[in-house]
Amino acid sequence: MRRISRITVAGAATASLALALSACGGTSTEASSESKGGDKGLAIAYDVGGKGDQSFNDAAYAGLEQAKKEFGYDTADIEPTEGETNADKEQRLVSLARQGYNPVIGVGYAYAAAVKGAAEKFPDTTFGIVDDSTVESKNVADLVFSEEQASYLAGVAAAKSTKTNTVGFVGGVDIPLIHKFQAGFEQGVKDTDPKVKVLSQYLTQTAEEGGFSSPDKGKSAAEGQIEKKADVVYAAAGLSGQGVIEAAAANKVWAIGVDSDQYKQEALAKYKDSILTSAMKDVAKAVHNLAKSVEDGKPETGIVRGDLKTGEVSLSNSNPKFADNTELQDAIKTAKEKIISGEIKVKSS
Repeated sequence: MRRISRITVAGAATASLALALSACGGTSTEASSESKGGDKGLAIAYDVGGKGDQSFNDAAYAGLEQAKKEFGYDTADIEPTEGETNADKEQRLVSLARQGYNPVIGVGYAYAAAVKGAAEKFPDTTFGIVDDSTVESKNVADLVFSEEQASYLAGVAAAKSTKTNTVGFVGGVDIPLIHKFQAGFEQGVKDTDPKVKVLSQYLTQTAEEGGFSSPDKGKSAAEGQIEKKADVVYAAAGLSGQGVIEAAAANKVWAIGVDSDQYKQEALAKYKDSILTSAMKDVAKAVHNLAKSVEDGKPETGIVRGDLKTGEVSLSNSNPKFADNTELQDAIKTAKEKIISGEIKVKSS
């Protein structure tokens, strides 16, 4: 067990200010003046879009809040900055580790190089990275998910719900991670009803162009698909997905959310009746579990995968119109069982 560090409100404010300064380019001397005891708790550094994306980053924050409540320790969560480099990311993680946070998690594949560098500098600190499996280190946990499996079930739901025989997929950035969402979704649609057409589109080629952080781009893409008769649109686009959901609601068609249960997101409440379901991956659980493993003195390392079998990817049932549709639920249950048993092999590209 770690030695628990409880700090006063004033102390927390001071630490937060120091973190903010270091994240914005404060010197290593400034950072090193912070606590070096290694007795602080979980710290996370957000991906593009930051906290408030109603999706990926907010799920990580939920895991941090759960750990904070359960273990009663100090935590930190740091926003990205526009145009930052890998060196900037690494400095952010190094600053958190130097101040005594453990574990330190980079939220998103873009942190791969930064996590690798920081982990080498702080071998006694446990690091985590969400959505990347390339960092091989004794003190790094690669927190990854079988997103294609949940996306397959989203495809089943879309194929069973469309009235126009046309559905849409909007990916944030054209990268292998989002290809998994597209591949699973398209396979789920086609296996359910080969007559249904899938319109697929990516918003940008790189994250720097705003594919994960531009609701206006998501809205425009969804509107284009809806004009082509798509009446169910699935977005795997982070914050940009809000625009897809907004377009679906405005045109009275279905949206399928991603990562978090977007039907329950407060910022999306006015659109929730148009959110059929969400293809979820439990980033919150993965973040919390890594923190718990450190707290228990048995840190997770290596590839830690969540899938349908572990329950860490799934479809949400919050919308009653979705949950109460017996035919739809039966189709999803059958597909889920076949995926878990191995009868259905879901493509990841």
